[in-house]
Amino acid sequence: MSMYDTPDTPRACLLLHGWQNRRPKDHWQHWLADRLTELGHHVTYPQLPDPDDPDREVWLAELARHLDAMPGRSERIVVAHSLSSVLWLHAVARGLKGVDVDRVLLVAPPSGSVLVRHPEVAEFAPPSLDGLTLPTPTRLVAGDDDPYCPEGARTVFGDPLGIPTEIVPGAAHLDLDAGYGSWPAVLEWCRDGSARLTARPA
Repeated sequence: MSMYDTPDTPRACLLLHGWQNRRPKDHWQHWLADRLTELGHHVTYPQLPDPDDPDREVWLAELARHLDAMPGRSERIVVAHSLSSVLWLHAVARGLKGVDVDRVLLVAPPSGSVLVRHPEVAEFAPPSLDGLTLPTPTRLVAGDDDPYCPEGARTVFGDPLGIPTEIVPGAAHLDLDAGYGSWPAVLEWCRDGSARLTARPA
């Protein structure tokens, strides 16, 4: 039997936030960190530097540091929201050490057309996805009406990367403004990588 066979097997989970996010306690990532910790998993939910005016190189260095610190004998899971989703793509494109975790969930990545309109995050515009191969099983979930990816996440990211993509109706940017203070489906995905990423209960 594999060490990853049961939902309650301890896992190492790295949660990465987005632009202007100071990890408010009502956000689903904070809720997720608390639930995973209660279940006995090793959770890292760092405050990335200068979230209002982030530096891509600084965030990549922080990502490398946290990946290096993940326990190697557990299943290693990364859940990246918003700006950190495209940060992850930059890390893969550069061959950053440690990106070969066991599985990754990219949540609501913003498109380059939106990022370049904001000087604070323009340098985070996604790298070329042509020929970019993700080294580990990756899922993508996004709202069908995300204002930060008006072209549609499947079109911009899912299809070019060839990764499973779930589009949630009416979920917008899958953030607090969209009502995502708790999100049972993402907790189930962390415990079981085959779980579907559905909308939070009304």
